[in-house]
Amino acid sequence: MDKSRFSYIEQFGKELEKYNIKYYLIDDLSIYEKSLLNNKIFKWLKKPKKFIELINKIKPDLIFTERTSHFASLSIDEKIPLIIFLRGDIWEESNETQMKNISPLKKIQIKYKKRIMEKCFREAKMIIPICNYLSEIVREHHSEKKINTMYQGINLKEWNLIKNRKLKHPCVGLLQNANFWKKSGEMLILKKILHEMPNVIFYWAGDGPYRNKILSELKKFENFKWLGTLEYPEEVNSFLSEIDVYALLSGLDMAPHTILEAQLIGKPIIATNIGGIPELMKDNETGFLVEKGDSIEIIKKIEQLITNKELNEKMGNNGKKFIKEKFDWKIIAKEFVDILKKEKLLRL
Repeated sequence: MDKSRFSYIEQFGKELEKYNIKYYLIDDLSIYEKSLLNNKIFKWLKKPKKFIELINKIKPDLIFTERTSHFASLSIDEKIPLIIFLRGDIWEESNETQMKNISPLKKIQIKYKKRIMEKCFREAKMIIPICNYLSEIVREHHSEKKINTMYQGINLKEWNLIKNRKLKHPCVGLLQNANFWKKSGEMLILKKILHEMPNVIFYWAGDGPYRNKILSELKKFENFKWLGTLEYPEEVNSFLSEIDVYALLSGLDMAPHTILEAQLIGKPIIATNIGGIPELMKDNETGFLVEKGDSIEIIKKIEQLITNKELNEKMGNNGKKFIKEKFDWKIIAKEFVDILKKEKLLRL
């Protein structure tokens, strides 16, 4: 598991313990010795000693991973059943990565990673996509595999409204990284919106390789502010607490966790009607879905939510209720246990 994801997934493990399932949260990069060689492709050509020691110590019945990594590949070699919790369209993302201007060594690394990825998907006992939209994509690539959708949960106790006065109002908050252009390029629709709504401040929190490409277009507007990367979860909680409306303008997304967080805090959502986003909110109840590229409709919906405080509050309350009823980790953990029972992957 990616160590940066521990805070998301730890609550899931705690809920699984209630079903007498022990879990060990492991950084899949921790199996490598610190050396120059292990920063290159050589680390994928052998079985690390730390991996062997770890497996012998834990003796896992299952490996549940979010990454098709060397660790996952080695687990297959050890005949340990592998479950892949897939969070994104890995095929689309890898295509975009390969189109970048990269060095010969990087090309070799991508080749090895692709080989590992294909092995993991081919040999996995089950693939669990994070939304129904992604499940259909997986079926196009691996129709022979067992595929079950499971949404990512959220820790209800972690997200609470914090009163502060750091932002100017009325304001719209965007919290998304700029790692893939097909996703983040949709933010440039803000050029039309910023021009038409000079009295509304738009705050963007996020970073990534395409940051400058976005900022070069948007920083020309006085009502656009870039906040950089926020500390998670404290600064993110504070940011979402104060904004009037949360907007996710994306060209492609599966199940962005920020939509869950913003709704749980009680903020109405305006989001692009694409990918798995419609599965994480209720259109016209917890917010508004808008079609890709439709700046006129986005402006209309922002005006509604900023000028109509009653509607804003109603949608915010609906969002909190919706998240608690569908995305509590307790609910997700039970669904996962039911999947394990159905597929007979673990004795319970």
